[in-house]
Amino acid sequence: MKEIALHLLDIVQNSVRAGASHVDIRFLLGADGVLEMGVKDDGCGMSAELLDRVRSPFTTTRTTRKVGLGIPLLMQNAMQTGGRVDIQSKEGEGTDIAAFFVTGSIDCLPLGDLASTMASIIMGSPDKPEFALRCVSPAGEMSFSTETIRPVLEGVSLAEPGVVQWIKESLEEEIEPIFGGIMK
Repeated sequence: MKEIALHLLDIVQNSVRAGASHVDIRFLLGADGVLEMGVKDDGCGMSAELLDRVRSPFTTTRTTRKVGLGIPLLMQNAMQTGGRVDIQSKEGEGTDIAAFFVTGSIDCLPLGDLASTMASIIMGSPDKPEFALRCVSPAGEMSFSTETIRPVLEGVSLAEPGVVQWIKESLEEEIEPIFGGIMK
């Protein structure tokens, strides 16, 4: 993965496959320069046994291949910066994954195009789950939720090209003052 936003795409796809109704995404940049990328869902969660093994690249729930590199690569990229990955999950309740990146490290990946990534995530699963995004940095904060915009759209699909473009542009406008220049 060449940017943090691509890790987000991978982790959120796991939440969708887990049958989540809500996926809460957070990017929190502290004054100390540590960025937390978190994804919390209310999907099927993981058993204690799977949770113990999920950090291994030879563990996956997919039947199409025998390796799962998403979490191991996320861990590697976070740890290269001096950060870490925390995973909490309970079967039947959901999963919360938090990756911490030390942004001052020469090994820290750029944030990437978070607005386009979020627009792609929403377009790929326009009906379910509901997605919420919260971004916080010393420069400010913003929040976005598909649950909030659905009533305004009056039944128009979130996958409609014009809606996707509007979401992307709205997110760019809100994210830029928070992370612009910090994480490029």
